[in-house]
Amino acid sequence: MGQKTYSMGYIVFLSVVAALGGILFGYDTAVISGTTEVVSGQFGLDEMATGWYVGCALIGSIVGVLVAGMLSDFLGRKKTMLIAAIMFSISAIGCAVCKGFTDLVIYRIVGGFGIGVVSIVSPIYISEVAPADKRGTLVSMYQLAITVGFLLAYLANYLIMKGTTMAEYWRPMLGAEAIPDLLFLVLIFFIPESPRWLEVRGQRKDNSEEWKALKEPGILLAVIVGSLIAILGQFMGVNAVLYYGPTIFKDAGFEDPLFSTILVGVVNMLTTVIALLIIDKVGRKQLVWWGVGGMIVCLLMIGLYFLPSTHLPNWFMLTFFLLYVFCTAISISAVVFVLLSEMYPNRVRGLAMSIAGFALWVGTYLIGQLTPWMLVNLTPAGTFFLFAFMCLPYLYIMWKYIPETTGKTLEEIESYWKNR
Repeated sequence: MGQKTYSMGYIVFLSVVAALGGILFGYDTAVISGTTEVVSGQFGLDEMATGWYVGCALIGSIVGVLVAGMLSDFLGRKKTMLIAAIMFSISAIGCAVCKGFTDLVIYRIVGGFGIGVVSIVSPIYISEVAPADKRGTLVSMYQLAITVGFLLAYLANYLIMKGTTMAEYWRPMLGAEAIPDLLFLVLIFFIPESPRWLEVRGQRKDNSEEWKALKEPGILLAVIVGSLIAILGQFMGVNAVLYYGPTIFKDAGFEDPLFSTILVGVVNMLTTVIALLIIDKVGRKQLVWWGVGGMIVCLLMIGLYFLPSTHLPNWFMLTFFLLYVFCTAISISAVVFVLLSEMYPNRVRGLAMSIAGFALWVGTYLIGQLTPWMLVNLTPAGTFFLFAFMCLPYLYIMWKYIPETTGKTLEEIESYWKNR
């Protein structure tokens, strides 16, 4: 290709810096779980309004992913990550000092914009600087960073709630995001622009060429398939667990729901470490087969626990809940950003990933908005049975359309879709 190459140690450094955006993604996404009850009580929110509070940031995420590809293709990956970091800062500080619910929602949407942007540009940047045989591991660092962000949010929620007497303890919970964001903001200035972006920028004559390229049969199929696995993954229960974990544990009769949620964060993070170590050895599709199969079993068992006719102990539910998190973290959560970052040709990668990212965040928004309604109207049992059923079309698409990309260069993957 002729792009600039770096030493492996330096590539790891670049990947770690880009992956820090995942910590902000994870923190901003998970911190909401510890604030929902107190915010709902303080502002008198009903079920749908609570869903709006949880889901409003996802509106920003949807807008963010729609512009992220174009921004990163026009400005470059580095400058686009910088924009995301600034959005996180505005959101964290704004949420901590806002005066009312409307202001809180606005600042949450701003943070959501940052999530949407970083969810596209960070994996793209890592995939473009990584060698083929290490790409899965390095891009998975982004997912690992997300799980670190989840755990930090759960710990912050727990410690702040237990260590303060202030009524509006949701303010420091949301505002604490400014601390990791400052690190991300500073380190971005110490990384170079993506060499693949620099090369493609020199070849690109008109942005409209990207839209024309998307209509090519092989590329169009890749975009459709990527969008399908992105949106279906959200209807398999992953984000419902992350957003509403404390609520679900409370409904199940747990005395300390926030502590149980910390266990979820620990399992999520440790399992992602395992996935990071084996993804380039086992392969993307093998992880999905075994992981999603385990998810189906666990979701059925959790649904069984919530049936009125069963009287199973709490440890039964917690065991399968944590096993579900394990299966999710080692399969679809670890694989999705790797696949989406490597599926598309260099010349359309930003735009194509924005489309797939849009599908992902639409699904995430719908789950965030509808989960409270489903838990009430479908019952917790029905909700988890539905999540189990939605695993089946995901497995079909992975079997029928997705190639094994482990060890292949980005150019070899591009050739696969062209030949389709």
